[in-house]
Amino acid sequence: VQLQASGGGLVQAGGSLRLSCATSQGTLSYYYMGWFRQAPGKEREFVAGISYPGTKKTYTGSVKGRFSISRDNVENTVDLQMNSLKPEDTAIYYCAANRQTDVQTQVAFWGQGTQVTVSS
Repeated sequence: VQLQASGGGLVQAGGSLRLSCATSQGTLSYYYMGWFRQAPGKEREFVAGISYPGTKKTYTGSVKGRFSISRDNVENTVDLQMNSLKPEDTAIYYCAANRQTDVQTQVAFWGQGTQVTVSS
């Protein structure tokens, strides 16, 4: 499956952005989906994950209560709503997919990444 992430940009601290992940080929049905991010000089880290059809959602601690992951199984998209953004959320955000297990365990497919920059 080919993933395409979009929705990144520049926002002031406290603002919001909504990232979207779509597939240009295939379907996201039955895939565990998620978002990771990588800040300059840091390792890529898990941000949020969602099961299929979307009953289970997980978040890393630093984004709980601020970010929300969702999926539209008809439109084949997975979104990440990011509220109350902080400068430390600045990173390249990657969409991820895996068929057998959640994306915290393994990632089979990565999107190309979208830049999120939060200014103070």
